[in-house]
Amino acid sequence: MSKKTVISLVTVVALAGATGLWWYTRADARDLPSFRYATVEQGSLQSTVSATGALNAVRTVQVGTQASGQISALYVDFNDRVKKGQLLARIDPTLQEQAVRDAQAGLERNQAERDEAQRNFDRNTQLYERKVLTEAEYNTSQYQLAVATANVKSAQVSLDRARRNLGYTEIYAPIDGVVIERNVDVGQTVAASLQAPQIFLIANDLSQMEILASVDESDIGAIVEGQPVRFTVQPYPNDKFEGTVRQVRLQSTTTENVVHYTAVVSVINKSGTLLPGMTAYVNIAIARADDTTPWFEAVDAAVDAGGAVGVGGRTGLAGAAEVTWAEVVDPGAKGVTVAGGPTLPSPRVLATQKPTTRTAAPRTSAPSCQRRRDGSCWGCSALVMCGSRQVGVCSVAREAGGMRSAL
Repeated sequence: MSKKTVISLVTVVALAGATGLWWYTRADARDLPSFRYATVEQGSLQSTVSATGALNAVRTVQVGTQASGQISALYVDFNDRVKKGQLLARIDPTLQEQAVRDAQAGLERNQAERDEAQRNFDRNTQLYERKVLTEAEYNTSQYQLAVATANVKSAQVSLDRARRNLGYTEIYAPIDGVVIERNVDVGQTVAASLQAPQIFLIANDLSQMEILASVDESDIGAIVEGQPVRFTVQPYPNDKFEGTVRQVRLQSTTTENVVHYTAVVSVINKSGTLLPGMTAYVNIAIARADDTTPWFEAVDAAVDAGGAVGVGGRTGLAGAAEVTWAEVVDPGAKGVTVAGGPTLPSPRVLATQKPTTRTAAPRTSAPSCQRRRDGSCWGCSALVMCGSRQVGVCSVAREAGGMRSAL
């Protein structure tokens, strides 16, 4: 074999090896986990119940009308502040004024008939005393006077009713507050036959509001009055608002075979930021533990997405997908290297893999490390597996004579 042929073969082998190495490292790089970080600090843990509900004023009044007719004037509009007794609107009073005049005429007619009956009775009384009039005729005149007197009273009631209906054509504010809704315009006809139509909706005080939170029946047993509440609203997603559970209503509602109960949350709204009708995303704190090492949002997100994360030798699993379990190995070190990942900048940093859609093969045991009080390791499944690929060895395995990986 010539020297030139040997060189060619060596070149081909080298290129093939380089290509294979490149492909291997590239494939391996695709399998490397990516991490998100959260600082591990002493703090407080809360157990919460999540719910949604709508913000409303504590007291609202629907202002309607008992009189039918055409709206002739409106004196307030949306968002106007009103005082109790303030004139809000007027209905065309033509028909009601005519009814008052007719009732007045009926009263006058009945008064005249009563006066005539009174005169007849006085005259018949004198004749009866002189034995000129029979007792039957006397009783008839007495009856006619009583009927005429009753007719006067009935006519007076009709006049009072007509005057009251005339008063209903002017609509006044029943409370101090803010006009939230206006449901009519000038020229619109309202008919108050069977039900009083709503003209305005007035909220008493928007500095005091409430949330009617819909709580699932599986969680309602943990809700009691006085529990603290934190919530957000869509217009201000980065702002946190606070409230307190004021009432847990006994009435339930069923929607698609799911039973819910209503928890009423009191909210202080002195700034006026919160508006009626906003959707509130509520978290009701049902338990609290202080001076603990909390799971932060980054960890919660990984677990919710179906992953496994760990702190100090503990893991949490959710769903079929699995992510790298990582822990701080040496609290005194300047940096910590995570298997398959970068060096963490601080020993007080927890790394969790971002959610993955790859379903890992089931493993026989979850990584579990336990220490005695003196710090020695008495139980450890050293290998931390992600599918069929080993991604780490428990940090305390070395105390039991096991291998120490890049962790």
